[in-house]
Amino acid sequence: MTRDRNLCLRWCSVPAIFCVLCIAPAKAQDVAPRPLDRSAPGNSGRTSVSTPAASTTGSPESRTPDASQEHPLKPAIRLAQQSLDALADVKDYQAMIARRELVGNELVVETMQMKFREEPFSVYLLFGGVNAGREVLYVDGRNENKLMAHEGSGFKSFFGTVSLKPDDPQVLKQSRHTITEIGLRNMLRAIIDRWEQESQFGECDVKYYHNAKLSDRACLAIESRHPRPRRQFKYHITRLYLDKETGLAVRLENWGFPQVPGGKPMLIEEYTYSKLETNVGLSDIDFDPRNPNYRF
Repeated sequence: MTRDRNLCLRWCSVPAIFCVLCIAPAKAQDVAPRPLDRSAPGNSGRTSVSTPAASTTGSPESRTPDASQEHPLKPAIRLAQQSLDALADVKDYQAMIARRELVGNELVVETMQMKFREEPFSVYLLFGGVNAGREVLYVDGRNENKLMAHEGSGFKSFFGTVSLKPDDPQVLKQSRHTITEIGLRNMLRAIIDRWEQESQFGECDVKYYHNAKLSDRACLAIESRHPRPRRQFKYHITRLYLDKETGLAVRLENWGFPQVPGGKPMLIEEYTYSKLETNVGLSDIDFDPRNPNYRF
């Protein structure tokens, strides 16, 4: 039976955008962000063992501001829009998600299986790793627009299923995003909107890695970089990986500006979609807490 309680639990959100039960995050200094390399974005350094590896080969194609040409972000925006358009006929999908997200001074590292449906907006998450068995469910318009969640094991699992609003302070305490922001469409819309705003200013370098790879998937990696902190620039570096076969976005990385001159950028957030299958025929039962395969 679902019980709404004001529990003193710690909560966080998943990629993209997501909102889930409490985790045991590592201190930011304990999980070092990957060093940045223009020839191999996202390839070197320490990562979670469950985070798919990314690599590039060859020299990147570079676009820098030129008064006689369009802004270097404009081609990147068109490519992101094409990826968004590729989702036009996608009604649902399932995937493995790996997220790394800096919340306060803690780098949250999580992996989960996701089922996603566009209409009505529906999300089911099953966690692996140290949080194995944790489930989160959200369906727009149901359960008073609250998410449902429970732990898979340990002391907190005895509290059973709890419900919270996506923007509840307990959720946002260790979250960068709510569960209503999860999904490929939301991810692409957010980056397109930001790049559109940033294209009104200079100080931008854009590179295209045509031979990038994410695990065994051939990708085009787009990297935008701003050389110095400005009020109008949210991130120092953004990388978007587009699967060459499907055209879908499969990874987003956002890096902050170095804290000291000559310092290394800090990973702010990274979301990776792997084993992505679209239009698999998900139905109401896949987003129903009474599903016999779930433990709500």
